[in-house]
Amino acid sequence: MNVLSGKREEWRRVLHEGQPKWVRSLGDRLVFGDGRHIAEAEATYLPPCDPTKILCIHLNYESRRVEFRAPKLETPTYFQKPVTALNSHRGTVCRPAGHKYLNYEGEVGVIIGKPMRNVGREETWDYIAGFAPANDVGCQDYRETDAGSMLRVKGMDGFCPIGPGIVSGVDIRESTLRTYINGKVVQEGAIAEMIFPIDYILADLCRFITLLPGDIILSGTPKNSRPMNIGDTVEVEVSGIGRLSNRVAEAPPAAHKIGHQPTDTEAVRRVALGSDSRLEAR
Repeated sequence: MNVLSGKREEWRRVLHEGQPKWVRSLGDRLVFGDGRHIAEAEATYLPPCDPTKILCIHLNYESRRVEFRAPKLETPTYFQKPVTALNSHRGTVCRPAGHKYLNYEGEVGVIIGKPMRNVGREETWDYIAGFAPANDVGCQDYRETDAGSMLRVKGMDGFCPIGPGIVSGVDIRESTLRTYINGKVVQEGAIAEMIFPIDYILADLCRFITLLPGDIILSGTPKNSRPMNIGDTVEVEVSGIGRLSNRVAEAPPAAHKIGHQPTDTEAVRRVALGSDSRLEAR
């Protein structure tokens, strides 16, 4: 039985009485292995996996390719987030003081379930533990540095919220992705719109890179990634999988003014604001 088939099952990880605990999600209750349970609203969430790496695809929805007037793609390209970017459901996403362009990018997070190397496309679904909504947060103020690796754009602490849990038994290929800001839909795209499907991405990456249990693959975002503002609630929903929620707050500026500083140029705004030239970051 692969990750797409069988009965829907969801596991979440929470902090309870000072310890990380796995729980089953049953409606508005979270049930521990010993039979105890708590109200879902009272839970303090942890990321639902412990990855050795977080690998991400650059451009993978046709709507986003068209938005940026990019040429047709023949093969995908990838980048990596540090594991210190991990964040959880209801966690806080921080925009450093003095920065403008903290963008949301709602995505499907694919969580690996067993070691994966040189696996063909048709077999990839057997190696996946499950799926989770994720937000590939990026501080586009640093778009003009790091030679396209986006290390600082996408790699700051807390820039990979994922959760609430890991879900299997849902055919992700039939799902729809939506991102909300303060309850309003700001992104929407069918998973079927992906240029390179999930099975393609995994088979491509594991040709030369061993994917390990808990590793996260972020599978791309639809059009309309835009900056978030301090105080916003950002949510990523994948139909059949769940809804991730985070709050945006301001963090202090870096203690030392060294290295590349945030910029606000036409090139930065073109990525941060996309095709809507009238939008201005507040």
